Amino acid sequence: MKQFQYVKASSNAAVISAISKPGTKIIAGGTNLVDLMKRGVTAPDRLVDITHLPMKEISETMGNVMTMSIGALALNSVVAEHPRVKEMFPLLSMALHAGASPQLRNMATVGGNMMQRTRCTYFYDTAMPCNKREPGTGCGALGGINRMHAIFGTSEKCIAVHPSDMCVALAALDAKVEVSGPKGTRYIMFTDFHRLPGLTPQFDNTVASNELITRVIIPTNNFAKHSYYLKVRDRQSYAFALVSVAAALDIEGGVIKDARLAMGGVAHKPWRLFDAEKALIGKKPTEENFAHAARVAMQGAKAYKYNAFKLKLAPATITEALKQASGLA
Repeated sequence: MKQFQYVKASSNAAVISAISKPGTKIIAGGTNLVDLMKRGVTAPDRLVDITHLPMKEISETMGNVMTMSIGALALNSVVAEHPRVKEMFPLLSMALHAGASPQLRNMATVGGNMMQRTRCTYFYDTAMPCNKREPGTGCGALGGINRMHAIFGTSEKCIAVHPSDMCVALAALDAKVEVSGPKGTRYIMFTDFHRLPGLTPQFDNTVASNELITRVIIPTNNFAKHSYYLKVRDRQSYAFALVSVAAALDIEGGVIKDARLAMGGVAHKPWRLFDAEKALIGKKPTEENFAHAARVAMQGAKAYKYNAFKLKLAPATITEALKQASGLA
């Protein structure tokens, strides 16, 4: 591992000033960054420790729309077990419990979870070509072992997937992200926070290099009674998703008034299923209608040599998640 300078910033402004200098990275829980440094995937000149800054609060705000604010330094384990999170947004709690291991959840922060990088084996192996790690070298996964890789939103430059479970739930819950930088504070809708690879897969998200994530804001909704997070993986504990689905329904009088669906393990970002949501609204919560929405969701999917099974697994997972959320299962 390359030697680096380690500093603790005294304020958000100090962090923003520090990360404006090239070669500087933020560290909080370090559950992903330290691994990347050990493997030589990234080699910062300096790390800015932000763990002592006051960004751990979980609170509710009354306004035109009641919202929940979750600080960027709130631990995944704390958020998952927070009574109001479990009551208001059980989908988020379920997704957090599905991710990583208890030990990692006790270290990982909300902001760090959002900023984690792909677990693509070609990205982690510095002997292999990877446009995300080293632009212009090619994508080893395209002609390699691509069983874990994307079926939506891919490009000839990259077919890696985003690894987070938490982010899939936040995409489904219409969350937005507050970031601060030299020009002040701005807000990014969660569905716009992460990028598709396109021609520049080295960029994972829309946060500028001199901006700091400060909190996530989730609007209240009517999905608490009918939410479910379903993760299909090779083993039950500490494994990344082959396919995951965040499903949330607002059911009244036996009819679906509103719906939210997002997938993990299938794209370079959490994959929101807007067309499938529309296909559910006004329909009865039946297996037939869920299967139809799943077929709608799969429009545009493209498989590669070793992940064609996802073309069947994904719609089956959507259907089952909707059955579980509705109480039909």
